[in-house]
Amino acid sequence: MTEPQPIRLVLADDQELVRLGFRMVLDAQADMTVVAEVGNGQDAVRAVSAPAGCDVVLMDIRMPIMDGVEATRRIVASGAAAKVLVLTTFDLDEYVYEALRAGASGFLLKDVEPVELLRAVRVVAAGDALLAPRVTRRLILEFAARPGTSAPSSGVVDRLTEREREIVRLVAYGLSNLEIAGQLVISPLTVKTHVSRVLSKLGCRDRAQLVGLAYEHHLVRPGDRRQDG
Repeated sequence: MTEPQPIRLVLADDQELVRLGFRMVLDAQADMTVVAEVGNGQDAVRAVSAPAGCDVVLMDIRMPIMDGVEATRRIVASGAAAKVLVLTTFDLDEYVYEALRAGASGFLLKDVEPVELLRAVRVVAAGDALLAPRVTRRLILEFAARPGTSAPSSGVVDRLTEREREIVRLVAYGLSNLEIAGQLVISPLTVKTHVSRVLSKLGCRDRAQLVGLAYEHHLVRPGDRRQDG
């Protein structure tokens, strides 16, 4: 039986000590290997297309030459299979929103515990989206407070059933399919079917893009659900 290939990682951060810390955690895992370290977004874009290949990029936001948001945008636009997991000290809403808009599959803060970092890498590599809970809460508060938020675009929202809107809201709060299933008392397979249908209806590439759309069209508002953490 063929051994599964390890998750190939590119570390993009302009601080060498930060890269070293992440590498020590990641390279210690049997199912992960760091194939490149870079100090700016431009080199991150190049590393993704290198012969070594890449499955997940751990991308900082603020870097010289090219920032992480623009690098993410270019990686996604190139059609590369690599997923982008944004890791930054900055939990400002605009950065999160722009990263999601650019096509990031996940967003965590650099003070994340090692076990959560490893989980995030595996989740993103598997094709799911992941957001830090407190980042999710900040997004909800920020976008609901912006002017001109009285009603979402009817052309988008009208395509969804009430159950589908509920699923979107729970996805936007960062819940997994299993957690959504438990809350709605339905099977995880049913949740997966709903999510797939919603992605198709709204033309979203993945759950991360769905989260961005939920905020953009104000399907999520403060008070809809208590956020912990």
